Amino acid sequence: MAGIRNSRTRVLTAAATVALAALSLTACNDGTGTVDEGSSTAASASASTGGNSRATPPTSTAPSAPASRATAAAGTSGSSTSSGAKGSSGAATKPTPAPARHTGGTGGGTGSNKPVTCEGSTTKMVAAPLNRPVNHMLLTVTNTGSRTCYLYGYPALRFTGAQAVPPVIDDSHPQAVVTLDPGESGYASVKLSSADGSGSYGHTVKSLTVYFQGRSGDWNAGKAAHPALPAKGVYIDDTLKVTYWQQSMDDAIDW
Repeated sequence: MAGIRNSRTRVLTAAATVALAALSLTACNDGTGTVDEGSSTAASASASTGGNSRATPPTSTAPSAPASRATAAAGTSGSSTSSGAKGSSGAATKPTPAPARHTGGTGGGTGSNKPVTCEGSTTKMVAAPLNRPVNHMLLTVTNTGSRTCYLYGYPALRFTGAQAVPPVIDDSHPQAVVTLDPGESGYASVKLSSADGSGSYGHTVKSLTVYFQGRSGDWNAGKAAHPALPAKGVYIDDTLKVTYWQQSMDDAIDW
């Protein structure tokens, strides 16, 4: 009797074990052979967050740049900033202005180099009779000063005993004021007398004073010049005329 009871007990125990195993497999298997672990994972997450169902966003898993490349990039950025706009002290620096250049030349200059009006104290004048045109004389004035000078208008001539200066030939007016750098010369020609003898009041003169015209047209532009005349003098009559100052000799003797 006891043996039969023990065998029945073992059979019941084995059957219970099989039933429990079947129930366990039914709970863990979704019928497709795949085990569903979602319920246990959710339970674990709920337990770890104190019942909050919102999980923390995952951090980025993108690979970071190699240390050497990141260091190089940082170094490039830093050197660009420091070398471009800052000095060694870190403060912004301004470029040093280039020294101003002095540009000389005709008609330019400031201060002590500013051009002046040509006049007797800074020029040398020569009066020389010409063979052609006949009965003409050439006045050559040379800048002996250290500054550029302007020859305005025309020379005012005063021969021995003259009561007035001779008129200017209007058509000889130059296009620009004659400008003389140091050492350069300007010119004017003087028609002394008529070539055909039609002039009146002819006589010989042996001295000449030449006055310089100022910018405003006055005749008080510094000292006058006193060019020497030939020892025998020059012959003049009432057809006496003078040209405007010219930049070249050819322009002067054209009249």
